[in-house]
Amino acid sequence: MAYSSSLFSPVCFNPNPNPNPKASPLSHKRTRRTLSVSAIPLLSTATEVAAAAAAAPLDAATLAVIGGGSVAAFAAVLSLSDPEKRRQVQAEEVGGGDKEVVREYFNNNGFQRWRKIYGETDEVNRVQMDIRIGHSKTVENVMQMLTDEGPLEGVTVCDAGCGTGCLSIPLAKQGAVVLASDISAAMVAEAEKQAREELLSGKDELSPVPVLPKFEVKDLESLDGKYDTVVCLDVLIHYPQSKADGMIAHLASLAENRLLISFAPKTVYYDLLKRVGELFPGPSKATRAYLHAEADVERALQKVGWKIRKRGLITTQFYFAKLIEAVPA
Repeated sequence: MAYSSSLFSPVCFNPNPNPNPKASPLSHKRTRRTLSVSAIPLLSTATEVAAAAAAAPLDAATLAVIGGGSVAAFAAVLSLSDPEKRRQVQAEEVGGGDKEVVREYFNNNGFQRWRKIYGETDEVNRVQMDIRIGHSKTVENVMQMLTDEGPLEGVTVCDAGCGTGCLSIPLAKQGAVVLASDISAAMVAEAEKQAREELLSGKDELSPVPVLPKFEVKDLESLDGKYDTVVCLDVLIHYPQSKADGMIAHLASLAENRLLISFAPKTVYYDLLKRVGELFPGPSKATRAYLHAEADVERALQKVGWKIRKRGLITTQFYFAKLIEAVPA
């Protein structure tokens, strides 16, 4: 199934802040529990359209043609969908806005679905497996970026939007002192359970006991404290740019030395794919998805005195994410 040649490109990462990332030396092997959402599920956007198309009149061949050059002709179909009205109904059902919808989703249907994707079970379809692999690449990049600066022993890290702990646990294994937070109580409980199983089981008396991450149920706005490094993977997909600017500024205020953020990049093509995905609503795709232009994210950082030091693009067939590392200017 072909969406765009860029969706089949390897993980790209470039230490120089320019828009032409080079191929990353990282291996693409599947790692243990390497999905960290909160994981802000890109499958909630157009990246899941293939799975929906499998059960919808719009078949895979049609999507391939669209990706091959007939996008404009198909755009008219988008007028048949009213995702905004659907999102409004969802917000009314939970008595709030985007944040309440996200919290409700990841404590219920979303939690059950994404726990399976983030885990090791084989009970996932082809698209879900592809997303698992794609996000694994993001986490691999993050871990390499962090360890490139030296050992993580004693380094304080805030994992903002920890999901089921897929980043927090590797960080703790490297000796980092981790605060792991997520808006979903169900996700936090699962993350703590997995952390105890992986970090505390099977240890002999001579081996040092890893420090368990401190797990908290908090949204981004509620985070406080100071940390050497703050990491926020894929969470911005739940924030429109008007609010994302404030979230980026807030996360930067928590970080002493480094801020790592991944987000779904906003381009004409990806934006159209997202809109196509909204033609296929379902209970597992219940959150609004916002794409962000890299230039907008960079401007938000510059406003608070930060600059991008490294940037890269991670893509698989159905997963795409921009990863940046920012430092004080």
